[in-house]
Amino acid sequence: MPWLLPTPFICTWQVTPEQIDHYQHANNVAYVSQLEVTSWTHSKHLGLNIEQYQALDRGMAISRHEINYLAAAHVNDVIDCATWIVQCDNKLKLARQFQFIRRSDQLTLLTARTEFVCISLSTGKPKRMPKEFANAYGPATLPSQPQATMSAIDTK
Repeated sequence: MPWLLPTPFICTWQVTPEQIDHYQHANNVAYVSQLEVTSWTHSKHLGLNIEQYQALDRGMAISRHEINYLAAAHVNDVIDCATWIVQCDNKLKLARQFQFIRRSDQLTLLTARTEFVCISLSTGKPKRMPKEFANAYGPATLPSQPQATMSAIDTK
């Protein structure tokens, strides 16, 4: 696959009829939902699940999304959803990069970057990352890179 960065964590998404909108392609809400699924799947792979978040009274809350929708996904498309942790200060902030590629033609459908801030789950206020988060999420092994700008035409 033509990944933007090396060694992605990948999970697979197959677009369902319920995710199709009146334009006959996957609704943008389905993409945002899949960003969340990909993030959580990766966090679990790194050894952190919601129960651990709750026991530590910490969570990584989204502070910013930047999403580039480059091409449409359609019902039954199989999409490889990649993520990388590209920044982690081991204190408060974390950033993920994403790239979604349709398997059938290897077309990049979406690129995104999400920034997170560590919070106390009980108060909702920013709070320093516990060592369990710092050990799992950081330091990021990839340099922060500007997001590639691509269009469907560029990738054919």
